[in-house]
Amino acid sequence: MLTCRQASRLLSDSRDRKLGLGERITLRLHLTICDGCTQFDRQLDVIRQVLRRYRDRDEPGDAAPPTDDGSGEHK
Repeated sequence: MLTCRQASRLLSDSRDRKLGLGERITLRLHLTICDGCTQFDRQLDVIRQVLRRYRDRDEPGDAAPPTDDGSGEHK
């Protein structure tokens, strides 16, 4: 059985790579009995969603170009 430390590492790793079959099985078993790690898994999902929204909001081209009112200064 995995420790919570090992499970949290696998949860983090799973966001960056595909876990092996053994890793997925042992992690799934751990998550069925550990509410803390299940909550951590949900928190990782929320963090990822928030970061995606933040990234997408600030993509280049979203800002309006400066306007020229004829004074030579951009606003």
